[in-house]
Amino acid sequence: MARDLNQHEQPTSGEEVAVEPAGLSMRAAILSLVFFAIALIWMRQVGLIALGAQIGESVPVIPAVAAVLILSFVRPLLRKLPRFFDLPQSQMMLVYSFLVIAVSMPSVGVVRQILPQITVPFYFAGPENEYALLADDISPWLAPDRCVIQTMYEGTEDGSIPWRGWITPLAWWTVFLLAMFVTMHALMLIFRRQWIEKEHLTFPIVQLVLTMGDTEGKHVAGGFLRNPVMWMGFGLAAIYNVMNMLNAWNPAVPALGKSFNIGALFTERPWSAMGGLSIAWRPENFGIGYLVSTDILLSVWVFALLFRFSNVAATAMGYDISGFPMERQHAWGGYLAFGLVLLWVGRHHIRQVLSKAFTGDPSVDDSTEPYPYRVTVWAGIIGFVVMIVFAVQSGMWPLVAVWYLGISLLFAIVYARARAEAGAAMVWLFPIAQHWEMTFNVFGSKVFHHGSSWANLSSLGMFYWVSRGYFTSMGAYQIEGCRIADESGIRQRTMVKVMVAALLIGLLGAYAVHLQAYYSYGANILEGGTTSGGSRVGSAARAWDALSGFVRADKQPDMQRTAAGISGFVITILLMLARTFWLRFPLHPLGFVMVASYGGPIWGPFMIVWIIKSLLLRIGGMGSYRRMIPFFLGLVVGHFFTAGVVWGSVSLINDMYRRYGVWFG
Repeated sequence: MARDLNQHEQPTSGEEVAVEPAGLSMRAAILSLVFFAIALIWMRQVGLIALGAQIGESVPVIPAVAAVLILSFVRPLLRKLPRFFDLPQSQMMLVYSFLVIAVSMPSVGVVRQILPQITVPFYFAGPENEYALLADDISPWLAPDRCVIQTMYEGTEDGSIPWRGWITPLAWWTVFLLAMFVTMHALMLIFRRQWIEKEHLTFPIVQLVLTMGDTEGKHVAGGFLRNPVMWMGFGLAAIYNVMNMLNAWNPAVPALGKSFNIGALFTERPWSAMGGLSIAWRPENFGIGYLVSTDILLSVWVFALLFRFSNVAATAMGYDISGFPMERQHAWGGYLAFGLVLLWVGRHHIRQVLSKAFTGDPSVDDSTEPYPYRVTVWAGIIGFVVMIVFAVQSGMWPLVAVWYLGISLLFAIVYARARAEAGAAMVWLFPIAQHWEMTFNVFGSKVFHHGSSWANLSSLGMFYWVSRGYFTSMGAYQIEGCRIADESGIRQRTMVKVMVAALLIGLLGAYAVHLQAYYSYGANILEGGTTSGGSRVGSAARAWDALSGFVRADKQPDMQRTAAGISGFVITILLMLARTFWLRFPLHPLGFVMVASYGGPIWGPFMIVWIIKSLLLRIGGMGSYRRMIPFFLGLVVGHFFTAGVVWGSVSLINDMYRRYGVWFG
């Protein structure tokens, strides 16, 4: 059996002991499945039926955090038993890496987004829309028949699931998801050496997880769970949440609330354009933010304020533009530019990878990689080809498929970079649905259909979830898994296999719990719905509504939103050039694309943490900074425990969660 790094014997007589990287043990595999089964039941009741807390959209997902904490807590007891029962850190990290992928599948951004997306045009077709016309051009293997879909939304008398009608579409969508997952993983393996070994990115999420699993004091003095500074942060986050919970029962109880609305202080024009500017009290962003570099922290809150001030300036000059300053459109351009910059910066490494893959260049050493570059590159190529063929067979035009799915993968690289460099403890921190919408904003809709055929538009409707859901964020967990394997002494190939297994097992579990809930209760009334579906059904319907409008009247290119996207592209390039030519330039382009994508929940915490961190480094130096790390990580763990586990439990037995909704994404 392979030994773990934490268990190797100490060298004697000045000799080094070679440590064999760890594989997956049977006990870790069993624990992974047990924790996942518990998470499935929990997510079905809390997230889908009761809509109390979305524990699968946090970063990292709460069940994975809980698993690491539980295993760390009981490990001192297990070490007193025979060695078989001990679970070293490498095995805990494999359990964690399995859960972050598997638990994400039944969460709000993957299967719960896909199932409504492929069924809405059939069930909600009516004279008030053009859904039926669009549905007629949908390939029959992409969705079940109409009777199966009708009972999904309305439920069956005995809750039985018509599996025969679902096997074909679910099997094909699983093929697509697997191909996309493999393609992203290949991209992450290509960037692995560039980001980890050459650029030495900090990976704040990995630091959090390794510290939580530290039972021997290697990352934090005294071990994470035995560190009193950590419990101070944990207690502060717990008190914050408990006071908000009590306030939900009795409004007379004082509580901080979820945010402080700064915009409400400005009531006169043009300063009223500051409306919507709030500081979100999200402990996880305070905690992870402490591990982020000060230039990114500074950039996030500076650009957040600049966006609001630009709105004030436009109002003062008499401009009243709907949606201004169009942050999400800026994010689309910024993500596109940042992705191209990442490819440019890593061009020498990418050239070496391709040279090794196609010519066997002996000057390039890939012996330390999880797989030879030839295998990695061809896996990525084959995966992308499968994605394109799948989309084309569904009715999408080849050039549209390459554009749409290629942009999706580029955005996956940028989001993974944001997680690797800035923590980005939010799964929605990307231009949500923007490359789908910007496709029509830039080109209009007329170029996407010929005559009476709507197959291309229908296919884009079926694939809306690629842009609206967060499956592309799995690339971040993949590159973090590479880093975890390096730090914990795990075989890189083992990590890859665990994550692929997590995807497939996670999808099977997600299909089962969702269809069971849909056919037992009816999708119309789940996830906050009444008679026409809840949040995810409404999200899917918005895409089909837009396409229905295109059928009735072609959409013209939107020059304002296109200009905003171009502006985001140019700003990102200029920021990158400024940092290249002026090494002390304080603003980071990653901060710009992050705040443009979803800046509301992060700018306030990052500003406060920037002030604290800057003072600590200036007054106490790196020693003071390091001593405070457990406190800020305790904020994250305390928030996930009280807001996710405790409040999620309350939502199972009481509807008070409706007065204090906690969302982590």
